[in-house]
Amino acid sequence: MPTTAAARFQPASDQSLIVYLGEKITLDIHERVVKLVRLMESKPLSGVRNLHPAYCSLLVQFDPFTLSHEKLEAILREYLDDLDEVPLPEVRHIEVPVCYGGEFGPDLNDVAGLHGLSVRAVIELHSSATYIVYFLGFVPGFAYLGGLPEGLETPRLPTPRRRVPRGSVGIAGKQAGVYPFATPGGWRLLGRTPVAMFQPDRQHMSLLSLGDRVRFVPISEEEFRTRTTVV
Repeated sequence: MPTTAAARFQPASDQSLIVYLGEKITLDIHERVVKLVRLMESKPLSGVRNLHPAYCSLLVQFDPFTLSHEKLEAILREYLDDLDEVPLPEVRHIEVPVCYGGEFGPDLNDVAGLHGLSVRAVIELHSSATYIVYFLGFVPGFAYLGGLPEGLETPRLPTPRRRVPRGSVGIAGKQAGVYPFATPGGWRLLGRTPVAMFQPDRQHMSLLSLGDRVRFVPISEEEFRTRTTVV
């Protein structure tokens, strides 16, 4: 397990600092990021404005009139010494229904062809995996999901689409994700979900949170069109 000394700190701006807890995307490093976020939320620091977790790191935004890079690093090193004592939060398991292919998944056939698989095999592979929410970003509610089966690892589109419909379920490289809003995007689209991934009037605005486990469940087009949005 990485030690405090192995952590690497790097200023990201005059009011932000990144702490790297590892260099590879692993479950162990992810859990240490989760623990650090949890510790900083339970023992908040005066002057810290925001926390932005990523695959192997945590970006900490701070008030430069209250903290300096050097002072924040010293405090974070003390936090890292306590990480092994921090319990992980209870894992939530979320199922996301997906209607695959057709107008909902315009890249499904191409992905199947790139990997020499049948469309059915792609759907079975994609929906058989348990994904981990490593972090949220890009737009509110967009969760970067690790755990894509190796047989489905596919590069982004050469040219991004100008508009990806809300609820589109895509893959890119080793990642999977769901677009919470209609935005431009270059991920390969396999299907679409009727579930709202982000709602500002919901207590927890984003359906998915850091550390959640996610499974995609195939549904029919009829079910997609008749299903009400989950709130």
